[in-house]
Amino acid sequence: MAEITKDMTIGEILRINPNVAPILMEIGMHCLGCPSAQGETLEEAAMVHGIKIDDLMEKVAEA
Repeated sequence: MAEITKDMTIGEILRINPNVAPILMEIGMHCLGCPSAQGETLEEAAMVHGIKIDDLMEKVAEA
C-alpha cells in the first residue's frame, strides 16, 4: 500500500485506503465525495476544520 502524506488530496487517500473514511467522518469531514475532496489536500482540509495535521496523520497511519 502506498504511503499517505498530508500533501495528498482526500480523494487520493480514499482510493489508496478506504479505511481512512471513518476517521475523517469522525472528525467532521463529512463531504468526502464532494468536489473539494478531489482538489483539497489533507493538510488544507485539516486547517479548514481546525484540526492539527500531525494528530490527524497519526490516526490515518493507524487505518
